[in-house]
Amino acid sequence: MRIFTIFAGCLMLGLPTLGCAETATQPQHLDLTHHWAGYVSLVAMVVAYIAAMLEEETFLRKSKPMLLGASLVWFFITLFYRQHSDFHLAVKAFDENLLAFIELMLFIMVSMTYLNAMEDMRVFELLKNRLVAARFGYRKLFWITGFLVFALSSLVNGLTTGLLMGAVVMAVGKDNSRFVSLACINIVVAANAGGTFCPLGGISTLFVWQAGMVGFGQFFNLFIPCLVNFLVPACIMSFAVPNACPLVKAGQVTLQRGAVGVIALFGVTISLAVAFNMFLGLPPAAGMMVGLTLLQFQSFYLQKTEPQNNPITPQILIDVDDPEMGPAAVENYSYDIFEKIGRLDWDTLLFFYGAMMGIGGLGFIGYLDAVSQWLYGQHDPSVANVLIGLSSAFVDNGTLMFAVLNMHPDIPQGQWLLLTLTLGVGGSLLAIGSAPGIGLLGITNGRYSFMAHLKWFPVILLGYFASIGTHILVNSRFF
Repeated sequence: MRIFTIFAGCLMLGLPTLGCAETATQPQHLDLTHHWAGYVSLVAMVVAYIAAMLEEETFLRKSKPMLLGASLVWFFITLFYRQHSDFHLAVKAFDENLLAFIELMLFIMVSMTYLNAMEDMRVFELLKNRLVAARFGYRKLFWITGFLVFALSSLVNGLTTGLLMGAVVMAVGKDNSRFVSLACINIVVAANAGGTFCPLGGISTLFVWQAGMVGFGQFFNLFIPCLVNFLVPACIMSFAVPNACPLVKAGQVTLQRGAVGVIALFGVTISLAVAFNMFLGLPPAAGMMVGLTLLQFQSFYLQKTEPQNNPITPQILIDVDDPEMGPAAVENYSYDIFEKIGRLDWDTLLFFYGAMMGIGGLGFIGYLDAVSQWLYGQHDPSVANVLIGLSSAFVDNGTLMFAVLNMHPDIPQGQWLLLTLTLGVGGSLLAIGSAPGIGLLGITNGRYSFMAHLKWFPVILLGYFASIGTHILVNSRFF
C-alpha cells in the first residue's frame, strides 16, 4: 500500500512537469524555401507539370508524372522533418490535403456516375438528335448550342456539355468547316462562362465553395458577368457564321426505361449536397453520397421489375455523323452502377490528386506564402486576380485555385468572386486552356484548331475584361 502511495505521488508530481515538457517541445512549422528539400520539391513539381502539359506530344498520361512529382515532394518533406523536427507535423499536413482531395473526388465521382447513367439511357443522344432533326440554320444553331452549353454547364461539367454540343455541330456542319470552327469556339467560351456562376459547374468553383470562402447562393452574383463574357465574343463571331441552312437527317432515339427517374434523382442529389452543406455544415460530398445510394436503389428496382419477356433492354445507337444510316448497332443496357463508376476519367482524377497534394506540399514548405506576399502584398488584389486568371489560359484553373486557397490571402468576398470569375473564364483565351477546348480539339478532325481559336483571341480577351468590369460594377457591395 505504501509503495502504491509513493508511486501515485510521484505520478501526480510528474504530471505538471510532463505538461511543461510537452509545451516546451511543441513542434514548429519550418520554412524550407531556401533548403535543399524545398528546391528539389519545387523542381519535381515543375518538371511534373511540364510533362503533364506535353501529354499530346509524348502520349504519357498526365496523371503519371504528377503522381510521381507529388510523391517526391512529400517524401523529401517527411525525410527532412524526421531528421530535424517532429515528422507528425508533416503527416498531419499530408492528411489535411488528402482530406480535401477525397471530398472533391467523391463529389465528382457521384456527379459523373449520374452523367454516365443518363448517357447510357440515351438522354444526351435524344437531345442531340432533336437538335439535328430541327434543321436550324447555321446562325440559329450557333446561338442555340451556345446558350444550351451556357445553361447546362452550370450543373454538368464543361467537358461533357462541350463534347455533346460539339457532336451536334459536327453532325450539322460536316460540310462547312467555317461553321464548325466558330461554333466550337463559341461552345468553349459558353462552357467556361456557364460553369463559373454555379459552384457545381467547375473544379475551381467547387474548391471555393468547399473551402467556405463563398456561400452557395453568392456564386449566382456572377451570372451577369459570366453572361457578358459569353455574349460579347458570341455577338461579334456571329457575323462571321455562314447564313445558310444545312440539309441533314436524323435517326430515331428512344429513352431507356427509368431515364426520367435518373434525371429527377440527379436533381435531388444536387439539392442534398447543397442542403447538407448549408444546414448541417457537412461537406457537399456527404449529400452526393446519399444521392449515389438513391441511384443504386433505383437501378436495383429497375432490374427487378424488368419485364420477363424483355430481360435486358436494348439500346439503339444512331450514327449522328451519318444519320441516314439509321440504327447502327444494338447494345445491352447495364444496371450495374459500379460499371458506370469504373468508366470515370480516372486519369484526370489522379492528375488532380497529384496536383493538389504537390501544391499542398509546396504550400507546407512555404513557397505559396512567398508567392502570396508578392501577389497580394505588392499588388492590388484586383490586379493580382486578373493576372492569375490570365495564367489559367496555360495552367489548369482547378490547380491554380487550390494554390491560391493555400496562399490564404486576406481579401474580401468580392475579390474571391473576382478570382472565381477570372479563373473560370480565363481558360477560354486559348484552345488548350480548358477541358472543353482540349476535348473539342480531339473530335473535330482539325476543323477546330489551336490557330483557329487563337485568331479570335482579341475578341475573347475583350469578353474577359468586359466580364471583370461588369462584376466590379454590379457587385461593388462585396468589395
